[in-house]
Amino acid sequence: MTLSWPGDACHIEADLLAMEEVAARLAGAVERDYAPEAVTVSSTMLTRLPAADRTFSELGLFVHAHERAQEATLQNVYHYANGTYGLADAVRETKSRYAASDAAVEAGLLRHAP
Repeated sequence: MTLSWPGDACHIEADLLAMEEVAARLAGAVERDYAPEAVTVSSTMLTRLPAADRTFSELGLFVHAHERAQEATLQNVYHYANGTYGLADAVRETKSRYAASDAAVEAGLLRHAP
């Protein structure tokens, strides 16, 4: 995307094809590289450790900390994939809006052309 000010008007150019390619690459990377591993990580993080012997308080504290780490990992796995898909969707939406804006401007210019 480029931004310039010729005279008093602001002019913005966006590479719509590049935007679509970025969106496709983001979604493809999640599907190809991340999703298969996310399933394995999620499955592993859902495995709980056995309860600690109450007489061994340090082990109980460790198990508690481990469970919190598992929960945080599950949340991160979930949000990374969804966030990346959301970013890809936002790029597509931006591309679509630029294309619609360009079409509207072009139609207006053609209507007023001599």
